[in-house]
Amino acid sequence: MLPDFNRLKVFFHVFSNQSIVAAAAELNITQSAISQSLHKLEAEIDTPLFTRLHKRLVPTLAGTRLFAIVEPFVRELEVGIPAIKRAREEPHGLLRIGAPVEFGKQYFPSIFAQFREQYPEVVFELTLGPPDMLLSLTGAGELDFAFVDVFLTQEKFREDLGIYSMEPLIDEEVILACSREYHDEKICSDHSFDNLRSREFISCQTHGLDLKKWFKHHFERSEKNMNIILSVGNHHAVISALKSSMGLGVVASHLVWDEIQSGSIVPITTGRNEVINRISLVQLQEKVPNLTEKSFLAFFKNRLVNTEILKHFSYTTRQSLA
Repeated sequence: MLPDFNRLKVFFHVFSNQSIVAAAAELNITQSAISQSLHKLEAEIDTPLFTRLHKRLVPTLAGTRLFAIVEPFVRELEVGIPAIKRAREEPHGLLRIGAPVEFGKQYFPSIFAQFREQYPEVVFELTLGPPDMLLSLTGAGELDFAFVDVFLTQEKFREDLGIYSMEPLIDEEVILACSREYHDEKICSDHSFDNLRSREFISCQTHGLDLKKWFKHHFERSEKNMNIILSVGNHHAVISALKSSMGLGVVASHLVWDEIQSGSIVPITTGRNEVINRISLVQLQEKVPNLTEKSFLAFFKNRLVNTEILKHFSYTTRQSLA
């Protein structure tokens, strides 16, 4: 059983001052109360903590060891409690955020830097990962909130989604694309199912699930025996393969926006709307955001609306945040 924490507090002050009189003055209690608390603590742990000399206390080895345990905790409280109170008055302290890997890598470092120009006392911990991991960490209280692309795959997550609040924020357009060289040589502007199905593919998901979903959305059928010449679980590696004219691959359009504008990457269009990957802000349902969280989320949304970021996303997103 743990000792009484109030007695540990008294012990800390007595040890620090090597005096019952000084400890009583600091704690604003009587010397008798200090002495009683020390005796009860020693009885609790069945070990003397001080050798009592005339007008002086000498710590025993057990007392010294106990102080080494208690001191870091008390010192941390002395720093931490004011910081917790300060966070109610201005953005301050650690903010733990989760995000999809590519989206987080692409945009969050610069947004963090811009936010810290206004609030330099805020520090960040960014966790990048798949939806199931981010949901689990948010549900466990290990993330303050997360940006999660739950709706692209419509998969059944193990977590009970009812414990979360979800605010749709950004719609990523997910496209099938290739290099201009590959398009002119192999595709020849023929975006039909029969022509596309026979080409080479780069996949970012196991068993080509990303490709199958794209074909299912655009043609209401998918090719089971795709010629997947490269499988790699990283969007930037897929983009690099596309630029090398290895074949066709599924990517988020905003990641290749500049290349699409220059014409070096060609989206494959079919006359149907693109697949949409919706990124939502996810928090625990009953969580009350603190001032730092509120300030960052307001800043984040403002940066999306008032910078060049949103021009890379779909028209739907631009309208919803305007």
